[in-house]
Amino acid sequence: MEYFIVAFMTFFATIGPLDVAAVFAALTARYKPREARKMAVKGILISISILLLFALSGEWLLSQLGISLAALRAGGGILLLLIGIDMVFARTSGGTSTTADEEEEAITREDISVFPLATPLIAGPGSMGASILLMANAEGHPWQQGAVLLALAAILLLTLVMLLAAAQIQRILGVTGMHVITRVFGVLLTALAVQFIFDGVVSSGVFSGKAAPETAEMVIPLPHQSG
Repeated sequence: MEYFIVAFMTFFATIGPLDVAAVFAALTARYKPREARKMAVKGILISISILLLFALSGEWLLSQLGISLAALRAGGGILLLLIGIDMVFARTSGGTSTTADEEEEAITREDISVFPLATPLIAGPGSMGASILLMANAEGHPWQQGAVLLALAAILLLTLVMLLAAAQIQRILGVTGMHVITRVFGVLLTALAVQFIFDGVVSSGVFSGKAAPETAEMVIPLPHQSG
């Protein structure tokens, strides 16, 4: 349960359902509700495929590239830290949202389900990196890896609900309300990112003079396996 909460919080911060819904509402203002709903569902299905691919095969890909688990923890932590800092200061980030040029290009598209909705808004660098990092971090613990996949499914389902009710959510919360929620999760993501960096540095063995085994437990673990 603890690892599910950590994974859920991480995916909520890196995907940003509220931000995705706000951008989606702006980009689909000229579409009929039925067309917008169809693009929302299609975008979520494509995002599921992309993120599952990275979650299930990302560790194998990293091993082929010779990237250690310690390096993944430290590098992924740095990426999440940068995203968390942007969230705290309510700044747009290319890791979790579209750039100005991408938004301008999206306006001219007839179907935004693939770009920019599925990627980079939902399955962006932040969420891809988080899926690989969380799955690798739970290596050897099937229940924890299952919790990561369950958290990912829960966030994508929540994102779909927010996309379908994007206009109403934006009207109720307003810009200030959405920024408050974003900042809260930004603080939590920043703390979690620093923990990942600490774990990566410690497990790399740079202070002890020798690298720790890749299968060793984290010296400063996130949640312990329960059950």
